[in-house]
Amino acid sequence: MTDHHNLISETDEFSRLVSDLQIAPELSVVFRAYSRYLLQLGVPAEAATVSRYLRDFPEITGDFVEFFELGFDPARQLGQSERVSARDTLQAGLSRRIEKVQDDAAAAFFSALLEVQAATVRTNFYQKKPTLALKMSTQKITRAPQPRPLWEIWVYSPKVEGTHLRFGMVSRGGLRWSDRPEDFRTEILGLVKAQRVKNAVIIPNGSKGGFVPKGLPDRDREKELYSQMGVEAYKLFIGSLLDVTDNLQNSGGERKIKSPENVVALDGPDHYLVVAADKGTATFSDTANTLSTSRGFWLGDAFASGGSVGFDHKDMGITARGAWESVKRHFASLQHDSQSEDFTMVGVGGMAGDVFGNGALLSEHIRLIAAFDSRHIFIDPQPDAASSYRERQRLFNLLRAYWTDYNPELISAGGGVFSRSADSIPVAEPVREALGLAPEVEELTPSELIRAIVAAPVDLFYTGGTGTYVRASDETDEQVGDSDNDSMRITASQLRAKVVAEGGNLGLTQRARIEAARRGVLINTDALDNSAGVETSDHEVNLKILIDQLIAAGELDESQRAPLIESLVDEVGRQVLESNINQNVLLQAERLGAGRAQSSAVELLDFLEERAGLDRQVEFLPTTDELDERREAGEGVTSPELAVVLAYTKIWLTGELLDAKLGRNRDFSFALDQYFPAEITERYGRYFWQHPLREQIIATRVANEVIDTAGIAFVLEAMKKHGVSAVEVVRAFYRARAEEGLAQKAQQLRSLAPTTALEQWIKQARELFRLTEESTDRILASR
Repeated sequence: MTDHHNLISETDEFSRLVSDLQIAPELSVVFRAYSRYLLQLGVPAEAATVSRYLRDFPEITGDFVEFFELGFDPARQLGQSERVSARDTLQAGLSRRIEKVQDDAAAAFFSALLEVQAATVRTNFYQKKPTLALKMSTQKITRAPQPRPLWEIWVYSPKVEGTHLRFGMVSRGGLRWSDRPEDFRTEILGLVKAQRVKNAVIIPNGSKGGFVPKGLPDRDREKELYSQMGVEAYKLFIGSLLDVTDNLQNSGGERKIKSPENVVALDGPDHYLVVAADKGTATFSDTANTLSTSRGFWLGDAFASGGSVGFDHKDMGITARGAWESVKRHFASLQHDSQSEDFTMVGVGGMAGDVFGNGALLSEHIRLIAAFDSRHIFIDPQPDAASSYRERQRLFNLLRAYWTDYNPELISAGGGVFSRSADSIPVAEPVREALGLAPEVEELTPSELIRAIVAAPVDLFYTGGTGTYVRASDETDEQVGDSDNDSMRITASQLRAKVVAEGGNLGLTQRARIEAARRGVLINTDALDNSAGVETSDHEVNLKILIDQLIAAGELDESQRAPLIESLVDEVGRQVLESNINQNVLLQAERLGAGRAQSSAVELLDFLEERAGLDRQVEFLPTTDELDERREAGEGVTSPELAVVLAYTKIWLTGELLDAKLGRNRDFSFALDQYFPAEITERYGRYFWQHPLREQIIATRVANEVIDTAGIAFVLEAMKKHGVSAVEVVRAFYRARAEEGLAQKAQQLRSLAPTTALEQWIKQARELFRLTEESTDRILASR
């Protein structure tokens, strides 16, 4: 119990359970942990109140203890079916006891506790660790807000609390150091919703985790200690997730799934756990990978992407480059070539930042009017594109650049670099003109100036930093959930940029995106714009898994591993950008009515609600009545809405192909050849079929190609027309693809010059969709 002492050392109202009810000290921690989780769900579960309930109803408390031990004590020699049956019987009896409780508040808490306990499928409690991890099937918890993940791991200890939400057996997403102790689960749930749609282009479904270190010193006065305690909390959190995760081990030349010691698993095998960096954990990947490797976890340093061996996203500029494909496509809608014609831009971020710094160098024709980061506001009201580009490049190459490093001689009259801590900032005539301010404005506070920058009448608003700066007109700042930036936020009705691209997350709320799009702003979603980063990490993980297989087979030496991975960076970058290009071209075609997503919107949304877990209210998608009203007004589904529908369609089709075991059919092995870099395919393609995620790679690649080529509603329309399954439609599509050269025709559409007349572009897109539909119809009709 040495390590466990840390877990049971807290003294609070739950300690009275030990003295009053003779409950073992470590078991009182279980009640403490569940109560803290219920508080995150909004259930009244304060320590003093819960402790009183448990002491007032000792029989019920005893049943809860028995229910927990019956499920998870490995010393009880029970088969899984015996455990489940015994728990079902006890749960029924406990429910009857709770129904008889006269205290309504106590009865409500007991019901909530029973529901959460019954949803728990694993715990590390009997490993006697310094943390308590509870893995739950959240879809069984009615009190959990939507969307409900497939699995959730709740972590509790005196030093850290955290949660990890996972929407599929194979899922991935970042872990963040949260600064919202009272409602961090709400924060993580909002982020994982976006992560799900972002991950539609990659193999894993969405996941997200967050942890809150406890007992931290003052950040400003004791920075080093603050950081050390944060890292220790992160290690505890990561270790807890691994405590309840299965492993893959080689046995007789085969990989077999092994459950953790002293963990009773009431769920099935579950060994795929991959994490990534997020806010506050950008430099923690090596720490996580060291834990993974030291435990012998099968993924090794593929556990946390972005470590010292792998792809450096800032060096690649991959997130910004992906977002810039959205920029180029939006400008193409305006018959403007962003790579050869000047345009004005304002942005969020600094040149030292990965997403803003790289993004601000992706065209030599950017005229950067203004930008701001956490320290400074940069304004150049009449910038010269060529000289300002060279200066931004110089700043980007500095070790740590601030806007104050910008050569003031290159800033046009009236501009400058201003501190965000200033009481007020003078506004000269050229600045008023560039930002579209009233003539009487002579000075502004930093917050007012930032609002003016976000609302500036420019060609492009590009987000590369953190913060939500635009909300919907009927949305409150409280609903946005970003209190630090409340004073700097505008409404979508005040947004005057022609184009918005979100290299960073949540620059606008989804409702703001939709409102802006309905007013004519060209905008997608952050999930689509900046998906290149997550897709690069996905390639890294799957390459590492393959290369480790090659080392185990004697094909490669360990010393060759890192150089080989690093040599593939350019090829992987090219592959990843293809996804951004393909999705942007498809979204433009669907937005302009070249595909069937607009005309089939009612049926498509109904289908996805029924079959793909789509919740229109959660995703802010229009009801059928609202769609009818828009159609009468000459409006359609906006690009931000289509981006969500596109993601859910891909998630659904990938699931259908996985269920149909498409990835076990060697006819589709070409998808593996396309996924891995050409050099790897040529030299080691014979090992692809042994990749543990082979089926997921094939299903995801196929689903993405079918939808990106044929349109969002294509599969559904063909299923309905011919009475066939999704898999049959996919098979017919690939026959048509080979016979009609559909891949080449799709590439021709994607390669049209940005200045191509819009009517001509739409005509070619319609022709691609028509040919795809007719040729697939012919094959299905003759099957």
